[in-house]
Amino acid sequence: MLAAIPLMIIPLIFYNVLIFGPFDGSGVAMLSMEMFSVAMVSGAVWSMELGDLVIVTALFFLFFEVIKATRTGSWSVIDHLLSTLVFIAFLVEFLLVTDAATDVFFILAVVAFVDLIAGFSVSIKSAGRDVSIGL
Repeated sequence: MLAAIPLMIIPLIFYNVLIFGPFDGSGVAMLSMEMFSVAMVSGAVWSMELGDLVIVTALFFLFFEVIKATRTGSWSVIDHLLSTLVFIAFLVEFLLVTDAATDVFFILAVVAFVDLIAGFSVSIKSAGRDVSIGL
């Protein structure tokens, strides 16, 4: 049953906790907070901000969602339904909530959309292989 829960809900919850949590209205500003930086051999300094880390985490979860989509069974239908609801939550929040109108949230919504489409595509393709026609 836990396998049917879409993993893309984790970045959605994390973003909302970050934006609307106990940070006194500074949640959007926290997205640009530098998490770490690395001096490169070229002399440039590469830094990762909190918003970038949230996106990378969402891409990590997307990988596991695509792997989950290869399963067939009754739970996969529930997983696709819940993934659809998560994408709708991303879309509604992006359109209606002021603090969600950021580039980080938009990219998270696109990742949720890719999860939705990839999940349907992969499961349809793998389910087609499970169908055997006997003559």
